[in-house]
Amino acid sequence: MRYNRISYQEGLDLFKNGTIDELKNRANAFRFQLNPKNEVTFVLDSNPNYTNICNADCSFCAFYRKSSAKDAYTKTVDEVLKHFEIARQAGLTTVLLQGGLNDELKIEYYEELVRAIRKNYPDIYPHLFSAPEIWNVARVSNITIEETLKRLWDAGLRSIPGGGAEIISENVRLSISPKKMAPDAWMDVHETAHRLGYRTTATMMYGHVEEPEDILNHLEAIRVLQDKHKGFTAFIPWSYKRDRTALRRRVDHWVGDDAYIRIIAFARLYLDNFPHIQASWFSEGKEIGMEALHAGADDFGGIVFEENVHKATGFVHKANHNDVLSMIREAGFEPVQRSMMYQVLRRYEENEFVSLPTIQVEGTNIPSRLQVIGK
Repeated sequence: MRYNRISYQEGLDLFKNGTIDELKNRANAFRFQLNPKNEVTFVLDSNPNYTNICNADCSFCAFYRKSSAKDAYTKTVDEVLKHFEIARQAGLTTVLLQGGLNDELKIEYYEELVRAIRKNYPDIYPHLFSAPEIWNVARVSNITIEETLKRLWDAGLRSIPGGGAEIISENVRLSISPKKMAPDAWMDVHETAHRLGYRTTATMMYGHVEEPEDILNHLEAIRVLQDKHKGFTAFIPWSYKRDRTALRRRVDHWVGDDAYIRIIAFARLYLDNFPHIQASWFSEGKEIGMEALHAGADDFGGIVFEENVHKATGFVHKANHNDVLSMIREAGFEPVQRSMMYQVLRRYEENEFVSLPTIQVEGTNIPSRLQVIGK
C-alpha cells in the first residue's frame, strides 16, 4: 500500500474527526510498511539526575527545587559516576542523564562529566542533556548553542534526549513554562545538533492547555526539521501528570480516554519520515502501552532503573526486564533488545527469560536488587 504525505489541513481534520479504529488501522499498516518484522524493540537504560536545582519554574513540574530548598542537590562528577556503576552492574547499555537548569553549572562541568563517563564506562552509551539544559549552559557560559554542542561533541557526546519540548507553540510555552527557554530554542538546539552530526529524539507532553491545532503545529515543526537533516530517531509522546504540580489541571475539552492512542496512531501517519514511534507503558500504564503497539508504535522505550521526574508527581509503574518481555509477547510481538541508536543487541528464544543481577554500590539510595522501572 502506498502512502501519500498528509498535509497540515488534512492532518488537522483527521486528528479531530478520524475514528480511533480508522487511525489505528491505518497507522498499524504504515508501521509494518516501514518496519515489517513482527518485533518490538526496547533498550536497557537508566534515567538518573545530576541536579534538581532549576530556574525555569515550570508549572507542570514537581521535580525541580530552588537552590535554597533543603532537598536541593547538585552532584559531583564522582557522584554521577556511581549511577553509571549501578548501570554497569545491572547490565544496562544506556544512561539517559538529565537535570534542572542550574545557573551554577557552566560548560566545563558538562565537559568533565562527559569525558569521565566515556573514560570510565566506555561500554555504556551516554544519552545526555535535553535542549533546555544545552540552552541554559550556553547562556550561563556566554557561548553559543553551536559552540556548546561542539565542545560536548569533542568530549564524547553523540546524542541528546528530546525532553523539554512540551508543545512547540509560543502560546503554550508562555502559559506553562515562559522562563524555560527563549522562543523556538528547542528547535534551534535540535537543528544545530543534527547539523553537527548528533542524533536526537523528539518528545511531546500533551493534556494541559493545548488545542488540537497546537498538536499539529508541533508535529509539523519536527516533520519539517526531519526532512532537512534526518536527525531524529524516534517520536515519544506522553501525557501531563498534574499531581503535586503548580498547574494541577488538565483541559479536557479535547483530551479523552483515547487521547494517547489517538496521538500515537496519528503521529505514525503524520511523521512519515520518522523511523520509529515509541510507546510507553511507564508513563501511560501497561494496558495502554501494550495497546499502542497495535496503533503504529514499534518500540517500547527504555527499561529505566532510576526515574525521578514522574516519580515526583506520585505517578510510577514498575516492572523488571522479564515483565517487559512478557508484555511485548502478550501483545503479540517478539521482544528485541536494542541500543540507543536502534542497533539490535539481542533477540530472545521463545519464552526465554533472564536472570536479574544483584547490585552492590555503596553510597547510593538505589535498591541492591535490580527492579527496573520502565519508561
